[in-house]
Amino acid sequence: MKLAIINGPNLNLLGKREPNIYGNQDFESYFKTLQQKYPQVEMVYYQSNVEGEIINKIHEIGFSFDGIIINAGAYTHTSVAIADALKSVTAKSIEVHISNVFKREEVRHTSLLSPVVEGTIGGLGLHSYELAVNYFLLTL
Repeated sequence: MKLAIINGPNLNLLGKREPNIYGNQDFESYFKTLQQKYPQVEMVYYQSNVEGEIINKIHEIGFSFDGIIINAGAYTHTSVAIADALKSVTAKSIEVHISNVFKREEVRHTSLLSPVVEGTIGGLGLHSYELAVNYFLLTL
């Protein structure tokens, strides 16, 4: 099984940015832990602060990978283009959020991605990603 984790804007600052919301761990070390826990899954990680680069990555891997775990950050609430990219590829997608977006500003309560993904996992810190991996293990 091949899974891609795609993170959007500002998620490169995990471990530094607002630790009261996002925690103290950087994503690269968390990703290594995921790879060690699931050696049977080929996982790649990509992060970009640029909407078009995220779309290009979805196009690049969306027909050859089994699943995409996407945390589009603030683009979740604004990017019709990322939603269209996810809808256009054959890989199934799960939307994840580290924080509980419904406990935050109202603008974060709407996701343009939710209608085109298999499901959404959020509010459980970095564990949201692991739950998404488990979903794919159970369903693919």
